[in-house]
Amino acid sequence: MTYDVIVAGAGPVGLTLAIDLGRRGIRCLIMEKNPTTAPWPKMDRSNARTMEFYRRIGIVDRVRALGYPPDNPMNVFLTTRLSDPPIAVLEYPSVAERRKQIAESPNGNWLLEPYQLVSQNKLEPLLKEVAEATPNVTVRYGLELTDFTQDADGVSVTARAVDGTEEAIRGSYLAGCDGGSSTVRKKLGIKLEGRGGIRQLVQVIFRSDTLYERIVTGKGRHYQFADALGSTMIAQGCRTEFTLHSTLPPDTDFVQVIQDFIGFPCDFEILHVVPWRHNLLIAERYRDRRVFLAGDAIHLVIPTGGLGMNTGVGDAFDLSWKLAGIIKGWGGPGLLDGYEQERRPIGIRNVAAAGWAAAGVPIWRALVTPAVYDNTPEGEATRRELAASFDVEHRRIHGMVGVESNYSYAGSPLIAEEPGNVAEWETSRYEPHTGPGVRIPHMWLKDGRAMQDVLGDDYTLLDLRGDCDSRPLEAAFRALGAPLEALRLDERRVREVYGASVFLLRPDLHIAWRGDGAPGDPVGLAARATGQAGA
Repeated sequence: MTYDVIVAGAGPVGLTLAIDLGRRGIRCLIMEKNPTTAPWPKMDRSNARTMEFYRRIGIVDRVRALGYPPDNPMNVFLTTRLSDPPIAVLEYPSVAERRKQIAESPNGNWLLEPYQLVSQNKLEPLLKEVAEATPNVTVRYGLELTDFTQDADGVSVTARAVDGTEEAIRGSYLAGCDGGSSTVRKKLGIKLEGRGGIRQLVQVIFRSDTLYERIVTGKGRHYQFADALGSTMIAQGCRTEFTLHSTLPPDTDFVQVIQDFIGFPCDFEILHVVPWRHNLLIAERYRDRRVFLAGDAIHLVIPTGGLGMNTGVGDAFDLSWKLAGIIKGWGGPGLLDGYEQERRPIGIRNVAAAGWAAAGVPIWRALVTPAVYDNTPEGEATRRELAASFDVEHRRIHGMVGVESNYSYAGSPLIAEEPGNVAEWETSRYEPHTGPGVRIPHMWLKDGRAMQDVLGDDYTLLDLRGDCDSRPLEAAFRALGAPLEALRLDERRVREVYGASVFLLRPDLHIAWRGDGAPGDPVGLAARATGQAGA
């Protein structure tokens, strides 16, 4: 059988890409060399933008059911042991508290969805189940891409099953979502640029059914220890699995290390110890003709700030609708060029942001001395100084809301030009606006619905007065065979916040154009937005 798209790699990015392609009527095969989903926790937080994406494909509540309950604190602690009071606490709202803020906000200051603590080994099985139930998607585990060739009409993939048999599979396009050691990227000869192997660590995964409820330091998600080795313990979304990140050698007796960090008798079982490295790397290219890369295959970040998987999910949702447009015949050649033109600047920025966030840790850790454990005036002074630095420098990691949500595709050939509109955004601040290139900010409509929930999966002409003559633009899209829906609302408050009344929105809900009436060049705008300009 020939597929429209072959997706290599069934991590969260590959599965998300396959699900959205299937939703858009694209026949795709997703193949994974491992026989089942990943057994160990890796990422621990799906950020607010990722949760908006999961709301779009109808699984946001199922994702939340796998992780922290809505009233669980999201705090981050600095402590000596889990049996001790904290040296410092970085307080962050629970999902329930953030939902209340979102519900009460009249001006789009928050995204529609809060973040969610959920481990990768819980998320992947759900995404696999959803992919298997999505029309047009074929899911095959235990099938490894070993080679491929491409020609003017498609991509021929050679794959090997777990029993050693080889298969030849044909697709119109190939998406390499196969991780940091990507076979697809290596076969293309695409290099990674930046800094690799910055720091060696081990991740110790252990399980305890009773530890979380007994922690004296406080209930939260991350526990930074004031030790000389820079150790961190993370409570995963299920709160019975934990990961300890340490610079100790892999053959260390981690039972004793973990027991010392806990500080009170507690049953636990070490499940897995895996070495890993800090990297800050970006691929020199995201595409080679009919082959595309996404996720860790093109950007490897230090996990401080959670910009790894979340950036990859953004890649997936950008690539899916563009591939769908080409395969359905309405997308021009510029549409697929736009994937790298739009997403690589985001990747570069996010790699840099992860490095900036990580650079705050050694600043406060340099203040750690043995006196931190002492019940003396010197010990108290050390802890006070350490807490003050931690409060500033460690917040870098958990406050990169601008990088997560305020990114812009301004300057892309697929986005209308507007004087003064450039792709700039704050790292640690989210400021909603409607400059072409950003996602349409969340707003509540008069009837209580969320703006994003009334927008469809294709292009939308959003008319917030209800009197725009959209016929010329609709005709221009119709001439290209591209899907456009005109949505007419009368939303004065939304108009005031948005600063305009008419918007052309793309399938990914990023703003392609804005104005206060019908566009002056509807044919040119339609051609630009669909990648047909200059074709």
